[in-house]
Amino acid sequence: MAELTTLIGPDDVTDLKQDEQVTAETVALRKVQGALAKPAVVKTAHAMSLFGEHAAGWLAIGAVGALADRKRRGEWVTAAAGVAAAHAASIAVKRVVRRPRPKDPEIQVLVGTPSQLSFPSSHATSTTAAAVLYGGLTGKKLTPALVPPMMVSRLVLGVHYPSDVVAGSVLGGAVALVTRRFMRRRRNRA
Repeated sequence: MAELTTLIGPDDVTDLKQDEQVTAETVALRKVQGALAKPAVVKTAHAMSLFGEHAAGWLAIGAVGALADRKRRGEWVTAAAGVAAAHAASIAVKRVVRRPRPKDPEIQVLVGTPSQLSFPSSHATSTTAAAVLYGGLTGKKLTPALVPPMMVSRLVLGVHYPSDVVAGSVLGGAVALVTRRFMRRRRNRA
């Protein structure tokens, strides 16, 4: 319990003891919302949520890349397919794990969701896959600029626990690495 006290604070540990339903993740989510859920941040998080819904924004970027970069069109298409595969993998894991979204009375749900399943975050999954795959094609390090803001946005909006976004990011990174290996092998055969 001492480690938990250091992480979330002694008053929060008292809350955890009083209400067994309140987990350390719930307390962390409350703190994120309390600190960051200001109108401008929520507005930005809403826009990010819309962009990332069903990986649509990331898939559109892959299509634009394929149209604009004729020499590497196949690689862009494969990268976009990797983003789609990452999103599909997150949906499959959600259906197996079946963790419900946060329902704490102190957490505001600030956006609609297509399902009531929380683990892992599909937005974090597809964003990480897109950052890794498209970053490899553009030669830019996109992961630090794209992934943390998307992860935090899901917490600000109150639709995911911290472990949901971390697991989503790990899953997206794993799918992206498998996709990159496939792309490398294909390039070496050509």
